[in-house]
Order: sequence, then C-alpha cells, then structure tokens
Amino acid sequence: MDVVRIRGGNSLSGTVEIGGAKNACLPIFAAALLTAEPVTIRNVPDLSDVRFMADILERLGAKVERLDPHTWRIEAQTVATRAPYDLVRKMRASVCLMGPMVARMRKAEVSLPGGCVIGPRPIDLHLKGLSKLNCGITIDSGYVKLDGSQLRGGTVFLGGRHGSTVTGTANILMAAVLTPGVTRIDSAACEPEVIDLCKMLISMGANISGVGSHALTIEGVDQLHGTDHKVLSDRIEAGTYIIAGAVTQSDITVKGAQAENLAAFLDKLSEAGLAFDILDEDTIHVRGADSVLRPVDVITLPHPGFPTDLQAQTCTMLALTSGLSIVTERVYPNRFMHVPELGRMGADISIEGPSAVIKGGLPLSGAPVMASDLRASAALILAGLAAKGETWVQRIYHLDRGYEKFDEKLAALGADVARLSDTEMPKDISVE
Repeated sequence: MDVVRIRGGNSLSGTVEIGGAKNACLPIFAAALLTAEPVTIRNVPDLSDVRFMADILERLGAKVERLDPHTWRIEAQTVATRAPYDLVRKMRASVCLMGPMVARMRKAEVSLPGGCVIGPRPIDLHLKGLSKLNCGITIDSGYVKLDGSQLRGGTVFLGGRHGSTVTGTANILMAAVLTPGVTRIDSAACEPEVIDLCKMLISMGANISGVGSHALTIEGVDQLHGTDHKVLSDRIEAGTYIIAGAVTQSDITVKGAQAENLAAFLDKLSEAGLAFDILDEDTIHVRGADSVLRPVDVITLPHPGFPTDLQAQTCTMLALTSGLSIVTERVYPNRFMHVPELGRMGADISIEGPSAVIKGGLPLSGAPVMASDLRASAALILAGLAAKGETWVQRIYHLDRGYEKFDEKLAALGADVARLSDTEMPKDISVE
C-alpha cells in the first residue's frame, strides 16, 4: 500500500491544470445506459472511482472503451437489470444506476449501498422520488427491487434534513427523461455537477427546463440518442489547490478554476484575507505571498453555499491562521475525522456538536497521520506542506478516488512530495 511523504516548508510556484469533475462523471457515466447509441465522454479524470463505474457498466452489459487517458466511449445496446452487491459495494455513488436502469429497462435490482465514514447518507429520498413516478419498490435481502412497468410523470419533492440530495436529483432526472408525461422536481439540487448532467441529457434529446434552479421540469421522451459530452472542471480540486497557495504563502495559477462555480468559497477566502485575481472565467491566480490571513467563521451548505467537500482543506488553512475560527458542518455533521489527525500535527481544534472550534496560529510539525476519507487526505497533505519536518499520510487510496496525480501536480509546483511504498515508511512512526 502506498503512502505520501511530505517535507514541509517549500514555496510553490507555477500553473496547475484542473481535471474533470469526479462528482459529475459518475452520474454521467450512468446516464450512458439511457441509450443504445454510443456516448463519448471527454475530460474524464483518471480516478479509481471512474474506473470502478466503468467496470460496473461493463458488467451490466455495456461496451466500454477508454479511447485515451481522459476520454471514454460507452455503448449500452443491452443492459442487465441487476447490479449485484460485489459491484455496488466498491463505490456508494453507484446508487445512481437505479434511475437509468429502471427508465431504460422498466425494472431493476440494485444492491443497497453500504455506510460511509463521514456519516449516514440514506437513499430514502431516491426511493421516495421514484415512488412518485409510480415505480413499484420493494426491499428484499439487501436489494432494492424496482418495477417501472407503470412509470408516469409526477411531482417530486427532494428536500431533506441537510438540504437537497445531489445523487437523488440525478437519479430522478435520469428516470424522468424516459418516463411518459411531465415530471416536476421541487427542491432539486442545483450543484454545477447536476447542471452538467442536465446539459448532457439535453444533448441526448431530453426535454428539461429550469436547469440551474431548484425546480426542474422534465417532459418524458420515447428514446434518447448518443452524444459527445465534455465534463466540466472539478471545482473541489481547484479549491484544494487554491488553499495550497494560501497555506504555503505561494503564488500559483490554477487553470480550470471556474470562479462562477466557487462563488461562496472565494467570497469566504477573500474575507479571510487571501489575495487572488480572477484572470478569466477559467483561471485564478493566487497571491499567497501578498496575503495576511484572518480568522473567519464558515458554514457548509448545499450549493450555492460553501461546499462541504472543501471543509477539511479549509480547516487546515484556519489552523494556520492566528485567531479563533469556527467551522460548522451542515451537510454531513460527522465530517470531522481529519481533526484528530491535524491535532497530531499540532493544530488546536475541538469539536462542539456540528462545529469545529479552531484556535489557529500554532505552528504545525510533521507527523505520521491516517487519512479517513477523500477530502481528509487532501487536508492532511496540505497541512504537511506547511508543517516543519516530515509528514507521512497513510491510506491514500482514498486520495486516488478524487484527485488525479495530486502528489505529482504538487511536486511540479515545487512541493517536496513523494508517493512511496509503505515499506519505505520508518516502522517506528507508523500509525495503525
């Protein structure tokens, strides 16, 4: 198993290219099941989650080809109606197969997804939405069994305890595009990744209005055709590199950072004193060397609020910022597994209910730490960039789910970062 070793203290410089959005790719891959014609998907990041989804589609009967490192072609002339546990267990996002499978085949059996370290993410809203489309639903032996023989349009409300459901919105969208009649989704998620899925579906012949709002109207069509779609840039990857410039007090250019999709994040960083320039709709120049960071309070919310997927990285930045900051997590309240690991490096952070109280400004020192999830992995590596000495981040397979060549991109900017085998890690500092 690999580990990442970071020797902190280096200044960064140069330009980093942002890849396609992982959170957009997974439902877009699933949407390829809605047509028998070929679908070409471009700007796809080279990630383990993407490869898992490609394997699942292939097992379901689709012909899946990787044309180049960032381009895939999917042709689903036939689609199986059962997605077994041994496939779905690898990746929770595979639950978004339910919508396209029941829409295309009018029946489906999909294994219930497992749990997640950042807290429970039930699929009750997915099932509620499908039931509003007159889909029969039974749960038996760990499988959701869907009968779509009588599908028809309906009104679906997708608001939940912690806001709208992104994968639930994607699921109902994909089911509705081939469902007779008109479907209205109220309290739909309006994340950029949902908008990107809508754009792809429209290019396939779907009839969707209200794109980008919380109210989507879908008029079902008889069939969809193939398309050629380019995935939007990954706003979370972009935000992570922007914070890398902040914590290392460096000047870097982030190419592919679409500012319109990062409005709340950039507004909060500006409030925190980070200097940056939006050079164009696709490029942000971070002036970390010109910045004097200030403490701020952050509350994560569904889009267009502050992204939960940038919360852990922001905690790292605020741990290095003198003063008292409070980060409140309103999307996944248990998403603070990175806090004890930052504490091992010298951060003073306490958890009070859904909030992290950060007494920032203490110097961080390198330490062996354990990544608990995808964004925690990035947060700990960012901490290592600013820490004195060596930081060893273990369980970085989480990192490979959502960041393409993170260590290599940081090294190209000047960071002293290396991916090594765990056998190269000093045995007296390993964390179990």
